[in-house]
Amino acid sequence: MKKVSVSGSPRENVGKKDAKRLRREGNVPCVLYGGKEQIQFFTSEKSFKDIVFTPDACIVQLDIDGKKMEAVLQDIQYHPVTDRIIHADFLEIFSDKPVKMSIPIKITGNSPGVIAGGKMLIKRRRLNVMALPELLPAEIMIDISKLQIGDSFVVGQLEFDDVSLLDPENAVVVLVKSARAAMMAPVEGDEDEAEGETAEGEEGAAAEGEAEKEE
Repeated sequence: MKKVSVSGSPRENVGKKDAKRLRREGNVPCVLYGGKEQIQFFTSEKSFKDIVFTPDACIVQLDIDGKKMEAVLQDIQYHPVTDRIIHADFLEIFSDKPVKMSIPIKITGNSPGVIAGGKMLIKRRRLNVMALPELLPAEIMIDISKLQIGDSFVVGQLEFDDVSLLDPENAVVVLVKSARAAMMAPVEGDEDEAEGETAEGEEGAAAEGEAEKEE
């Protein structure tokens, strides 16, 4: 599992005015929860480059004023107009406690159905799993080398010893349709689930509304 280092600073003042000031300075108000105490902090918006703008799942190594912890990103909010990050929630993780995470899917192999003229449709690009941090997979491999036209691969076909799959067993991950059927089918988006819980910070839930008022 990829690890990304992020440095942050505790917030001396917690409130709307302080949050607006931080955003103007290129920072993002954040909350870390799941441990003994909830920590309000901020970090540079640039820190999210290797966390958000990548297909890879990762564990975040936080350094908040010298205090080091490991966490996963649980929720992130964007400005409705500019798409800039305006708030983020992190969940602290521990080596002896299972954690839920959304893991990207990697398609491998060549489908005989696609070779014969079918069209591959990917229904889910990530799957939700639960495991101890050290056992979390960096990606989930889906082999399509046996998929003929009309075949599909569902979550229940995956097998892991130490990882629990949280999506329904009958959920389709990828399927191969005839080219004609694929063209006539309605456009369907990925059915990825939301990754985590909503943090308990006072600004998290209202951050988007505040951002709209700033415009």
